[in-house]
Amino acid sequence: MGGSIRPRRVAVTFDCPDAHALAEFYAKLLGWRVHEDAAEPDWADVLPPEGEDHGFALACQQVENYRMPQWPDGDVPQQAHLDLYVDSIAEATELALAAGASKHEVQPGSPNSFVVFTDPAGHPFCLCRA
Repeated sequence: MGGSIRPRRVAVTFDCPDAHALAEFYAKLLGWRVHEDAAEPDWADVLPPEGEDHGFALACQQVENYRMPQWPDGDVPQQAHLDLYVDSIAEATELALAAGASKHEVQPGSPNSFVVFTDPAGHPFCLCRA
């Protein structure tokens, strides 16, 4: 048996204290939409706008006893993060902050190449120059 699987969609899933709230943040940040299923109240998907299928989604999974990642050092590692490539870091920064992101106090790179933020649940993500 050779080859590889051919998924229809790949999702990056974030644990969080409130799946709906974090999904709303990412939907606002990306201009995407939230999809929820009443049968799974602790889960929310963030999907591209209707009519667009990038084969990629974000998912938010509500967990008990959630512990916010501590980056760059700490007892709870970042676990995963998003790099969002944009044409203008300055313009994207304004939009990220307006959506509810926080600029992280640690900025290891050049602000012309990438800037580190956290989402409302504390997951780090970077806005990177495309």
